[in-house]
Amino acid sequence: MLDHMKPAPGSRRPRKRVGRGVGSGSAKTSGRGTKGAGARAGRKHKPHREGGQIPLIMRLPKRGFTNPMGVTTQVVNVKALARFKKGAEVDAAALVEAGLIRSATQPVKLLGDGALEAALKVRVTSVSSSARAKIEAAGGSVEIVSA
Repeated sequence: MLDHMKPAPGSRRPRKRVGRGVGSGSAKTSGRGTKGAGARAGRKHKPHREGGQIPLIMRLPKRGFTNPMGVTTQVVNVKALARFKKGAEVDAAALVEAGLIRSATQPVKLLGDGALEAALKVRVTSVSSSARAKIEAAGGSVEIVSA
């Protein structure tokens, strides 16, 4: 019965009650060492402070940079367009609804990996030459729009 269940013997251990007399084995400083911020109540050490040693973040070399003019493009392959019906208009909003991209406001680039059989009207920010050829071969059209 569920109301009679108990943990396996030895699997649970009572918590250690510190600072409860010399006989408890953890009296006086209660496992906090001697004086200092660590012994005081309410004081926390920040993880990046290493007590006189050069912090890890300063020991590691700096690498790379963030390009302020960089544009993040969302990539969609031609094979992912197979989920759309023949004659459908595929734009950023339709791609978001299908779960192929995250944002309708960021630029979308169509790449040519895979095959396409349905004729689609595709409106994206940019398209590779192989993707354009595959869409037009299937009877569809590609229109370039600004993001």
